[in-house]
This record gives sequence, C-alpha cells and structure tokens, in this order.
Amino acid sequence: MTFERDAVVAPLGRAAAAGRPGKVWLVGAGPGDADLLTLKAARLLSRARVVLYDHLVGEDVMALLPAQARRICVGKRNRNHSLPQEETNALLVRLAGEGLDVVRLKGGDPYVFGRGAEEAMALAQAGIPFEVVPGITSAQGMAAYAGIPLTHRGLASSVVFATGHCRDGGEEPDWAALARPNQTAVIYMGLARLDTICRELMAHGLPPATPAALVEQATAPRQRVIEGALGGLPALAAQHRVAAPALIVVGDVVRLHGELGWFAPAPPARARETQFA
Repeated sequence: MTFERDAVVAPLGRAAAAGRPGKVWLVGAGPGDADLLTLKAARLLSRARVVLYDHLVGEDVMALLPAQARRICVGKRNRNHSLPQEETNALLVRLAGEGLDVVRLKGGDPYVFGRGAEEAMALAQAGIPFEVVPGITSAQGMAAYAGIPLTHRGLASSVVFATGHCRDGGEEPDWAALARPNQTAVIYMGLARLDTICRELMAHGLPPATPAALVEQATAPRQRVIEGALGGLPALAAQHRVAAPALIVVGDVVRLHGELGWFAPAPPARARETQFA
C-alpha cells in the first residue's frame, strides 16, 4: 500500500493484491519527545497494524499506536539484544513476505547508528518494497533541549558524530579526528567506555579542561545534563550515576548550556563541576 500524504487515512494491513508482498517503512522515532516526530511518521503510526520497535523508542511515541496494533520488541539496550540483527532482518522479510505492511520503528534516525541500512539492504535483496522515514537524531534533539548548539561561530565550525563502541575485534574510533580543535564531538553509545574515550581524546590532543557533558535521556521528561571538564567526566558519571541512554558531548559549545538550556525537566537534576576558565 503506497502511503499518500493527502489520501484518506486507512489502516496498514495486508497487501491488497493477493500474492504480492507487503511493504516496510523504516521510521525514525526521534530522540524521545513524541512532538518531535515528523508528520509522515505520526501518520504512519496512527494506522500501523504490525510494529517492530526498539527499546529506545519513547513511551509517548508508542502511545500513538492503535490499541490493536501488534507490537514486537526487537531492540537492544547496552548490547542486550531482544533479537540479533540478522534475525530482525529475517523477521522483516518474513512478515512482509506474508503480505503484511510493517512499520519498523527505530529510535532517532534509521541511518544514524540505527542499522537501518542493514535492514534496508535485506529488504532490497528479498524484493520487499520499503521506504525510509527520517527522524531527528539524538544529537540534534540533545542540542536543542540541552542548549548545546552543535556549531557556533567562534566555538565550533564543524561537528562529528561517532559511536563509542565497536564490534568485537573491530577498529577503534578515529581518535585524532574526534580530538580536532574548533569542533563539537558527539559520541553515541559510549557510556560503558567513558574512561577510555576521555583518556584517548586527551592522549590525542584535547586538554583535560576541555568543556564536556553527559546528556541522559535527551528530550525526555527525565533529561539530565551533567557538565564539567573532559578530564573529570568519568568521575562525574559515577557520582551522578548516569545511565544509558546518554550522549557524550565534547567541545567549547558546552559552555553555552547554562545560558541556552531552556528545557526544565521535573524534577530538575543538573550538576556542574567547575566554571570554565
């Protein structure tokens, strides 16, 4: 069933023509706040009947699904996978092959550390029609809600996103690229390796006093911003018991949080280590 923007909203279900596969929508759920969904994503969710979703999808986003929608959790949390990625790919292919229209709901954006391309490739190779619906990636949501702009004249002329963990036996991040001056580095899924990340960034040239922050549950009602200096970030994480999901932000733009951080979760829980020189 092709999604038409101005068409009468009809439930997604079985493909109309007998014998043809269903369709899969790889939908970005954004960083957590349901108000940050795209209009297309919200329309698809309102008529979904089969939904495969990740742990990181916000509760308010899941609440938009019809009560009768079939929900299948295939996500992961701290390397705990409900299903291995290969099995998730196979499940998408099987469900669509049975003629079902499927919404694959992914936290953030499907193509930013969401393994959406792997799922799209599996669908393409199986001849299953699909669409990708982009979402606001966590770093963008964090920047807006925490008051930490990703770029700012005089502080950061570039921004780089990286993942803090790699496959077993895989290559380490490009630490030299992450430690360049006059840029903002946002590191996803790095909390478990925070000691290593901070140590490597300093070893590759960033001063220990470089402004840095941990943003826990960005855009959600329980968002916390823990800011300080790069050298003291692991101790702050332990002191405040920071838990995933949390983004690591490194760069001079962190200085702007105190002035631009308009979002006030309840109860507020912000800690500050030192005033920057």
